[in-house]
Amino acid sequence: MTIYIKEIILHRLRMTLNDPFSTSFGTMQEKDFFVIEMIDQDGHRGYGESVAFTSPWYTEETVKTVEHMMEDFLIPLLFEAPIEHPNDVTRRFSSIKRNTMAKAALEGAVWDLHAKRHNQTLAESLGGSKKEIDVGVSIGVQPTVKDLLSTIEKYATEGYKRIKMKIKPGWDIDVIKEVRRQFPDIPLMVDANSAYTLQDIERLKKLDEYNLMMIEQPLGHDDIMEHAKLQQKLQTPICLDESIYSLNDAKMAIELGSCKVINVKVGRVGGLTESKKINDYCKQHNIPVWCGGMLDAGIGRAHNIAITTLDQFVLPGDTSASDRYWKKDIIEPEVTMDNGVIKVPTKPGIGYDINWSALEEYRIEKRIFKPKR
Repeated sequence: MTIYIKEIILHRLRMTLNDPFSTSFGTMQEKDFFVIEMIDQDGHRGYGESVAFTSPWYTEETVKTVEHMMEDFLIPLLFEAPIEHPNDVTRRFSSIKRNTMAKAALEGAVWDLHAKRHNQTLAESLGGSKKEIDVGVSIGVQPTVKDLLSTIEKYATEGYKRIKMKIKPGWDIDVIKEVRRQFPDIPLMVDANSAYTLQDIERLKKLDEYNLMMIEQPLGHDDIMEHAKLQQKLQTPICLDESIYSLNDAKMAIELGSCKVINVKVGRVGGLTESKKINDYCKQHNIPVWCGGMLDAGIGRAHNIAITTLDQFVLPGDTSASDRYWKKDIIEPEVTMDNGVIKVPTKPGIGYDINWSALEEYRIEKRIFKPKR
């Protein structure tokens, strides 16, 4: 069913996190982002969500660059011609280098429209088959070890199937040792967010003592080669995150032996189409994948649930319940977790309704775009 986009509305929102979230890059208390509302010729509405932060500490993209790219380049490209399938969006955007988060925000809304027009869930449209997904939780750097242990206890009691803790030099080996002392058997992984170099190799080798599921992105954010050298020295699997922007990056990392696991973030790789390609390639090469989080609000969380229904997403991801981050989310019902499991919604598209009162409460800007006649 051909999609003719009649209107695109950008809602800029600012939401306050329940608790500050700290990594090796810094601490976040607020999330500033866009909700994309896309309306087709029959009045169907598709929704996407941008994931870039206000500062370029995770990737080079920011809220302002995403706005610029969508307004001045990507939205005009979407209006150029009808869309036969969401895969067309990736090809149409191919003339624009990188800017994957801006592309993914719009592409996600097209996928939602496509699913609704076919009366399918987004998961079904992507080829997913799971009725529920296993989820873990990501814990930022805490003020004290005692705070960290208390936080892990809380989430373990709630049933999350994997705990991810952030590490950085000075908050790593001794802290992990204390975690393992109190929680010897809990599924545990660590995320370094590129805080180390090969000069730290002896320190990183000590991680092998603690039975970790993986260490995520220990070295440079854009590195693949040095991770291959490090993986040769470690028993602990390396998971690549920031280094993987595309299927080609995934192919290179697997060929070089740079990792044994890949974290797929829909925004980072440019959308659901590219995420699906990475899933399929990793399945061929027996590389487990899981879905990372970007402090997503409800729409982004719904997209993450849908992509996680694909068959090679075999490890619990970061798609925790809405109330993990937000006092009130922008979807209804909110995403809930029961004993480490989220049930995949069964309504067409993303499977959740928009909570318009919440969205309007958080909205700080609204802009409407229509095709030129």
